[in-house]
Amino acid sequence: MTNETFATSPTDEPTTATPELDGTKPEAGAGTNAPDTSDASGTPSTPRHHRPADIDDVAPQRTHNANDLLHAAGALILAVVVIVFATYMRGITTGVEYDAKTAGQAINWLMDLPVSVLQQFLSFVIVIGVLVDLLINREWLQSAVSVVALFCGYALILGLSFILAHLGVPALLAAVRSGEGSGPAMLPDFYAGIGAFLTVAGPKRSRSSVKWSWNTLLVAAAVFVIVSWHSVAGVIVSFAVGRVIGLVLRFAMGTRTQGLWGTGVVQAVRGIGLDITELHRRMDADNEPGVLKTRLDDDLIENSRIYDARDGQGHRYIISVLDSLPHAAGYLNQLWQGLRFTGVSMRRDRSASDAIHHHFDMLLGLKSCGLTTPSAYGVADSEESSVLVFNVTDTPSPCDPQYLDADTMAGYMDYLARANSRGYTHRRITPDTLARIDGQPAIVGWQNGDYASGSANIAMDKVQLLMLLCTLTSPELAIDTAMKAWGRETLVALAPFVQKVAVPSATRNLPGWNKQAIGEVRDRLNALAPHEEVDAAEPVTLARFNVKSFVSITLLIIAVAVIFTQLRPNEVIDAVRHANLGWALVCLLFSMLAWVGSAITLGSFMDDGKRHWFDLFCSQAASGFTAVSMPAGVGPAFVNLQFLRKNGYKNTAATAIMSVTWAVQGLTTIVLLLVMGLFTGRNMFSGMVPTNTLVVVIGAIVLALCLCMAIPPIRRLLVDKYLPLLRSYAHQLVEVLAQPTKLVGGLVGALILNIATGLGFWVALLAFGTSANPLETIFVFLLANTLGSAMPTPGGLGAVEAALTFAFTSIGVPPAVALSATLLYRVGFYWLRIPIGALAMKRLDKHNLL
Repeated sequence: MTNETFATSPTDEPTTATPELDGTKPEAGAGTNAPDTSDASGTPSTPRHHRPADIDDVAPQRTHNANDLLHAAGALILAVVVIVFATYMRGITTGVEYDAKTAGQAINWLMDLPVSVLQQFLSFVIVIGVLVDLLINREWLQSAVSVVALFCGYALILGLSFILAHLGVPALLAAVRSGEGSGPAMLPDFYAGIGAFLTVAGPKRSRSSVKWSWNTLLVAAAVFVIVSWHSVAGVIVSFAVGRVIGLVLRFAMGTRTQGLWGTGVVQAVRGIGLDITELHRRMDADNEPGVLKTRLDDDLIENSRIYDARDGQGHRYIISVLDSLPHAAGYLNQLWQGLRFTGVSMRRDRSASDAIHHHFDMLLGLKSCGLTTPSAYGVADSEESSVLVFNVTDTPSPCDPQYLDADTMAGYMDYLARANSRGYTHRRITPDTLARIDGQPAIVGWQNGDYASGSANIAMDKVQLLMLLCTLTSPELAIDTAMKAWGRETLVALAPFVQKVAVPSATRNLPGWNKQAIGEVRDRLNALAPHEEVDAAEPVTLARFNVKSFVSITLLIIAVAVIFTQLRPNEVIDAVRHANLGWALVCLLFSMLAWVGSAITLGSFMDDGKRHWFDLFCSQAASGFTAVSMPAGVGPAFVNLQFLRKNGYKNTAATAIMSVTWAVQGLTTIVLLLVMGLFTGRNMFSGMVPTNTLVVVIGAIVLALCLCMAIPPIRRLLVDKYLPLLRSYAHQLVEVLAQPTKLVGGLVGALILNIATGLGFWVALLAFGTSANPLETIFVFLLANTLGSAMPTPGGLGAVEAALTFAFTSIGVPPAVALSATLLYRVGFYWLRIPIGALAMKRLDKHNLL
């Protein structure tokens, strides 16, 4: 044991904090086994003399700050966004530069100074000033890495300049090139080098030289932009590159913790009535694997330091110290949990002080509910650390899974139910949180929990505990115990929340876990309720990142890319401007009527109780949004399938109805083409359809099927897994087709769809003064549109325009009119459908119909 003293910096002067609960502000240590430090009159007494404390601690080490990587990623994203804006939205950066130059005309005299001399002078002053400060404080490693960061900033910005010059995009080069001259170093290296240097030498809150250097650098950047020496885009990209380099190097080097250590801890707890004479650091958790290290003694506070302490009267305490830098990993984990989940709230404690104060509140609140918790004494703070003191009484001990019987599980379930009944939720129940206090089951580790919780958080708590107990014992025993502790209604209500995302990874990593556990527990809970109650249960979405959200994000990205790359605003605007407004509006009305027809087809094959016409119309409108990112026909089929599933149809029935809808619409198009071809006398198939195409396609499908059946493993997979599904699907398909009333309704809707789209193009021709035979127009349009839509581009983009223009030009429509009519038709039947479809999709998603 060594008697060591650790001095604290002036910024770390300890302060005390005693959180409030239920409108009362308790004294530090209230309601605990704290020593009596009051005199006979009841007034707290302050010791006049403090004995030197016997301190056994370890000097602070450098810590890898997870925030550095997060900020580096943000700087990298900023650089990419600025480059994209500079390339495709040059007007914005040009406008910003113009405004800056106009506002800064008073310093135009700087134009007479050589830019290189001024940059070198500022670089010299900043680098020398900061290095002298670092060397005086004997920060040898930080000084060396700062200089390395300076060189790396210069080198990387030079390499990036070479890459941009090699790409040779004129708009990008014009946006980022510095006004001081041309050449390969088009990006200013001044900000990248000095920015990386100051980032490693920082943080600026602890060094005044770094703070003033950053201010000088930012002022210099503004001045250089105003006098046209540097461009706005070039300055921002250079700054971002410097920050990325500096933050990555600073993370690799580590940042020295500036929190409470040794004597600082003793001084901090002295403010809450503790005169510590012995302070011994526990080192057992420092070598544990993982990013978030926890121990039961301080209620699983993440990445804390634990001390055993004794005061002058012989009372023993456990002191937990949480520093700001180690807390960053826990804060990032909270942010990630908040991103992963939707529909449930998650805590975000930005600082160590916020986390410790909230933890103290939770422990006092649970104790007021009559629950056994670790005995918290009080809280003390400094600028970089927060301290939570525990009495050694009521210290939790781990629960041995081997002795986890029904009575013990019932104890944990009752503990959670009592906490939930008062609005307290844990939100991260893992194997480590199951403990015993004074021999009784208790759930610990409430740092990430909260009070005033909603029903979704309460249900997730119960699911986490239930899945944990099922994994540690067996589903039968755990669910039977839960039936007695929580009741049947509660368990039935939990079924929609039994999802993989709700179960923490620590539970899924247990030896007793298997991939079928989620489905097995959900089925057992559903078996407790009547079938009609299970069918009527609303699905619950907990995961923000699932297949549905991935598809939605992908569709949005593709839609934005298509609009920016394929839409030619000048041509479209010119076509619409020269069109007759009245006929253009009629074309848009036919577009809406086509949605009505497809809604009638789909609704005809649905049950009467599930057929809601406005929702059906919205589902067909939503397919207009998917058309911008999916090949023609694929988007509507996908939307119809999801819509049917959300309306209560099982997969086979939904797939059968979707397939019948698609088949009826397709066959109606083919029949219309054949009939109209006979009446119009047109024979355009030979010129527009490649020879033997159908035979080649059928032959390729048969060949692939034969090869699959010739390979035994694939054949067994097809026969055992997919053939039963195909039979079930065929059975459902035959049942749907065997209902003449529904089939007639579907045919009527398909006719409305095909005729409305054909008449939409006929009206587009009328908008430009060209009159044509309606039947002939519909025939030529259906043929050309079908062939163009067969191309695997989003909505047949490009192929449809080419096919329609070529087809109508070949029957005598002037090429300019054919192209203009095609563009007007695509505005009504494609481009305007994108925002309308997005609104419809949002409505369906809000009502859980998509």
